[in-house]
Amino acid sequence: MANKEKKGIVKEFKEFISKGNVMDLAVGMIIGAAFTAIVNSVVNDLVMPLISIVVGKVNFSDLKWVIKAAEGEAEEVALCYGNFIQAVINFLVIALVIFLVVKGINSFRRKKEEEEEEKPAEEPKPSDELLMLTEIRDLLKKD
Repeated sequence: MANKEKKGIVKEFKEFISKGNVMDLAVGMIIGAAFTAIVNSVVNDLVMPLISIVVGKVNFSDLKWVIKAAEGEAEEVALCYGNFIQAVINFLVIALVIFLVVKGINSFRRKKEEEEEEKPAEEPKPSDELLMLTEIRDLLKKD
């Protein structure tokens, strides 16, 4: 009985993996990973230099609050809030780009739906049976 359950689980797993949704998710993850490099470049090479004009620093990763300085072999204890600021900026840029992409897609869909609504609906063509019955009716009327 346990062997049948294992075969059933393996079969279900194969079906799960072969479905399009899982493949779509995998492709999305790969594209997302590639997109991360682009976003990091936008943040580090375009956004941060503009922020550095106001703040005076290009890289926030070095910002920290030292709680206890290093003594001898003991390392310093510090809160590295600069990495957090950098992550927040990355998140905001990603969120903005995704918002703009979704907004563009929705706008495109709305235009397409409006174009489809503007087209006059064509009358459906009568089926072959209906045409034949109409001919029979017309022939009977003549007699």
